[in-house]
Order: sequence, then structure tokens, then C-alpha cells
Amino acid sequence: MKTLLHLNSSPRGNYSVSRKLSSEVVAAWKATNPEGKVIERDLAKSHLTFVNLDWIMGAFTPPENHSEAHKKALAVSDELVAELLASDVIVIGTPMYNFAVPAALKAWIDHIVRFGKTFSYKPSGVEGHAGGRKVIVTVASGGVYAGTPLEAYDHEIPYLRHIPGCIGISEVTFIQAGGTSGVAQGKISEAEFLLPFPEKARHAIQ
Repeated sequence: MKTLLHLNSSPRGNYSVSRKLSSEVVAAWKATNPEGKVIERDLAKSHLTFVNLDWIMGAFTPPENHSEAHKKALAVSDELVAELLASDVIVIGTPMYNFAVPAALKAWIDHIVRFGKTFSYKPSGVEGHAGGRKVIVTVASGGVYAGTPLEAYDHEIPYLRHIPGCIGISEVTFIQAGGTSGVAQGKISEAEFLLPFPEKARHAIQ
């Protein structure tokens, strides 16, 4: 059975454009995979822990030598890595915060980019262990960055393109929705703004 992992990081609920866009991608995937399974993970509500000393010590210590503190620190990471590795497709809905990813999404990344689980160090460099999967990211931002003089300010897209590669995932597709400030300011209706995206979602899952 094909499995899709659906992540959302915006705290804006029904007001979130990135959530609406990621839901379009999931709907398109389900239309072509009616028997498929969807794992939902709302990062804005999960209140993920951050990497701490016990996490680091545990991640670089053989499991048979883990203390109870190590096991406790890594429990969330174990769960998130298992979800990732159980999935064929990962769909991430995220806003842009200060030209980069929200803290909730960064916390998830720090948990799943894990030595010995999703990557290893080799003489030739980093070797990822999560290859064969596809990542689709929907990004909503108040400003328009792609193809404009402001593109250099966008540190989110390059980062989210690089990170999957570290764990072996080379197929990363972005659906960018720049200019959501126009919706907030009443310059364009949300329905009109979202009009092009269902087709982009269908194209992304092909």
C-alpha cells in the first residue's frame, strides 16, 4: 500500500494558505491512489521537543548503551523517523517566517535528520538512507520572491531543497504561493488567488 506523510507547520488553521495548498496536493494524490494511506502530522499542534544534550548523546551512542534519559530524549525522533521511512511521498505545507522555515518545521527536520537512521558519514561524504521517496513542499509567503530581485532573501527554498538530499531524497518539488499579502490586504480574493493551484498540485504528484 502506498503511504503519504502530510505535514503542516502553519498555526493559522483555516486561514492558512499553505495548509490549503498542501491539502490540494494530498487530494490529488488520493485521487490517483484511492487505496493509499495518509499519515497526518500537524507540527503546529505537536509541540515537538528540541534537540538537547541527551538527544545528541543518545543519537551518537549505540542503542544497547542508551540510558533512560537517552531513550526519553529520542522517543519523539524515533516516532517521526518511523513515519518518514513508512512513507513513499512526503507533503509539507509551510509558510515563510523571516525568509526561512518556522521553528516547528525546523524541529521536525532536526528530529528526522539523524545519524545512523536516515544518514551516515562515509569517506566520500554524507550517505542518505531515505532514498526512493518524493517530497512536495507548498510554501506560502507574503511577498513574491521567485524570479524577482528579492529572490536572494529567500533562504527557505534552498534549505528545503538541500535537507532531503542529506537523507538521500533527490526528488523535491516546490509549489510556491508568493504574494499572500495581497489576499490579507483585500487586493485579491482568496478564491481567485488559489485558482491556479489545483492544477499545480495534480502536476506535482505525477
